[in-house]
Amino acid sequence: MSIAVVSMCSLPRVEHLRAQLRALAGVPDVRRIVVWIGDDEPPELDAETVLRVPPGPEGLRLAAGRNAGAAAAEGAELLVFLDADCIPGPDLLRRYGEAAGRHADAVLCGPVTYLAEGVTASDPADLVAHTAPHAARPMPADDENRVAADAEYALFWSLSFALTPETWRRIGGFDEAYEGYGGEDTDFAFRMRSHGIPLVWTGGAHAYHQYHPTSSPPWQHVDDILRNGALFHRRWDEWPMTGWLEAFERGGAVVRDAAGWRRADGIRS
Repeated sequence: MSIAVVSMCSLPRVEHLRAQLRALAGVPDVRRIVVWIGDDEPPELDAETVLRVPPGPEGLRLAAGRNAGAAAAEGAELLVFLDADCIPGPDLLRRYGEAAGRHADAVLCGPVTYLAEGVTASDPADLVAHTAPHAARPMPADDENRVAADAEYALFWSLSFALTPETWRRIGGFDEAYEGYGGEDTDFAFRMRSHGIPLVWTGGAHAYHQYHPTSSPPWQHVDDILRNGALFHRRWDEWPMTGWLEAFERGGAVVRDAAGWRRADGIRS
């Protein structure tokens, strides 16, 4: 099975990406596609294809980047999307390929382990001992797949997932109206559900998220989350990212009224 691995990257994650590309180097029938989403030119990278999708008026164009990567994967039998800071486990591609054989019409989503600071990623096989998937998402046994319930589509995340090109076309890719941080992956999942496309939790397709400092909630993205959340609400009549919005509210940055969430200073994003 020919596989295209699509990764998006900007300058802060370039060393994480290099580790991912090394892990994929020499794997038979795998094409590495990098979508550079910064406002600068990409550095030299060991990938078969490097594209550039510049930011838009509201920030990084994550949805547009994934769409561009999928378009560049013509001829692949399976599309695997893997964030630049994620290392594929030694069985990730095999398990996604096997699951695609059983669930050709589905979107496949494997477990992700967040590595502790100081854990290196020189060899994917060395990371197996650190496997401790994020508890917020289902994790079937390594030789099992489980079709998600309707309520679980909101748990989809785009760090690591796979699907056939035919299923990608049925969904229509990501909605490029989302710019900046947040919301586009949940919108993708809800459109997947609206088309009757199964989401399959794929055991054994482990990815390992390399450590880097983060802010929780992501205060630097308050305006993006409000803007994209409002767009999502207009489409689906509910708000995504409510855990973050409630944390922003507790911190005094946002409030909620009859019209939805807004900046506490009264300025709507």
